[in-house]
Amino acid sequence: MTLSMPTEAKEAEKTLPPCPNSPNCVSSQAADSDHFIAPFKIKGGPEDAFSALKKALSEQSRTVVTEATGTTLHAEAASLIFRFVDDVHAILDADAGVIQIRSASRVGYSDFGVNRRRIEALRTALQQAGVIE
Repeated sequence: MTLSMPTEAKEAEKTLPPCPNSPNCVSSQAADSDHFIAPFKIKGGPEDAFSALKKALSEQSRTVVTEATGTTLHAEAASLIFRFVDDVHAILDADAGVIQIRSASRVGYSDFGVNRRRIEALRTALQQAGVIE
């Protein structure tokens, strides 16, 4: 007996939460250029890349990985002074050879580019580890 998921459920597993209208969010699945950031294109094994992402997130200051499965990840990053929390979501899409990524502030309107810089710092760390292009 084989269990199969409806197509909608499979696609939902590959979908990040949408960005709000405010500029304090970036997502590789955003349709608009203000919020869009390129996904991480995997080199080599998808599981290795996802494991490296989890490690890189854990090594960022004031960042805690709160949930992780084989294909999804959620982390919380707190700002230094006011301890505002940003949410980082990642989805491993091994079929497409990418990691979909999103970082967004929970409160406020502007983040002064913090979320974009966070994702680009992760990109650099994963490129240096040789797991993404």
